[in-house]
Amino acid sequence: QAPLVESGGGLVQTGGSLRLSCAAPGRTFSTYDMGWFRQAPGKEREFVAAISRSGGSTFYSDSVKGRFTISRDNAKSTVFLQMNSLSVEDTAVYFCAATTRVWSRVDGDYNYWGQGTQVTVSS
Repeated sequence: QAPLVESGGGLVQTGGSLRLSCAAPGRTFSTYDMGWFRQAPGKEREFVAAISRSGGSTFYSDSVKGRFTISRDNAKSTVFLQMNSLSVEDTAVYFCAATTRVWSRVDGDYNYWGQGTQVTVSS
């Protein structure tokens, strides 16, 4: 079993919304800063959003700022990514990740990863 388990991906039309979830079973979830990354076909994995362990601070890439919202529920050991106004350019496999350090835009700074969930936006 992957350390983190994503869900909520799927096929949506341009302008639509999806909500991704990432559960961290069996882990002390509140001790991790959490991040979302994505990887489109033929491209490198890129940072999307991150949230501090308390949930008090959030960070976004310029490409999703104002459209995506990251949040977390430490009682349920789950982090969410609400994605609105989706475009074809958002099509990718989305990964959640956990770090014992301070959040980062660099994927190598994260300790644990999920298996990814596919998001496909059709025109």
